[in-house]
Amino acid sequence: MESLIEQIQELPSYAVDVIRLCIWLFLLMLLFAPLERLFAVRPHKIFRKSFFVDLGYYFLNGLLTKVLLVFPVAGIAWTMHRVVPGAVQEWSASLPLAARLVASLVVGEFGFYWGHRWMHEVPLLWRFHSIHHSAEEMDWIVSTRAHPLDIVFTRLCGFVPLYALGLAQPAAGGQLDTVTLVVLLVGTTWGYFIHANVRWRFGWLSALISTPAFHHWHHTNDEHVDKNYASMLPIWDILFGSWYMPRKLWPPKYGISTPMAPDLVGELIQPFMPQRENAQ
Repeated sequence: MESLIEQIQELPSYAVDVIRLCIWLFLLMLLFAPLERLFAVRPHKIFRKSFFVDLGYYFLNGLLTKVLLVFPVAGIAWTMHRVVPGAVQEWSASLPLAARLVASLVVGEFGFYWGHRWMHEVPLLWRFHSIHHSAEEMDWIVSTRAHPLDIVFTRLCGFVPLYALGLAQPAAGGQLDTVTLVVLLVGTTWGYFIHANVRWRFGWLSALISTPAFHHWHHTNDEHVDKNYASMLPIWDILFGSWYMPRKLWPPKYGISTPMAPDLVGELIQPFMPQRENAQ
């Protein structure tokens, strides 16, 4: 076993990343495949239409977005370190690690909320985000169905308040620091859950933590579009008037009303094509 680990560590970094993604894919399928079969909102095949396109996004975003984020995050951290009063940075640094992580999840979620909302409200940004909403069947892997620039923009919106308040600090070599990585890990993991094809609602807890029912309504393709932007904390939707959670009901249909390219390459190019309007 130790020999195998050593051999993996000697591989190029991108090869290690591919192996890591394959392991996570296996574990995620092992978890969600039976859950979505036992508790399905709408039963459908595991290898449904567009599954392999979504699988392509899983690997593409797992490999590319980390690279795309390094320099913008370093720039944000550098800027905030110089414009934010030192007292704010010192106060955040003095917090116990647990308190700093909790505060980071709440503050980061505020930024992610507005980044996500702007992706819906700004037509140019919607061109990229509409790819995520074009999914007509919901399951866990839809969480990764997104244009890389969509993911980068939304994450940067979450990172700005984290660095502004000194909750996150730049790591050596411009890499993401521990707090930022924890926020991303928790958010990404929860993202798989809320997209899952499971009929779980959690009752009154759905006002405190996002659930599959809460987020499925975000993907509805009817008159209730543009609701439930939060990925983890619905309090931001409640405060800013975008919360929608009918009791017992589920969206009648998912997707968007405009055409979307049928393949991965076509979807990646489509936002840049002026002749195609991706209006919601």
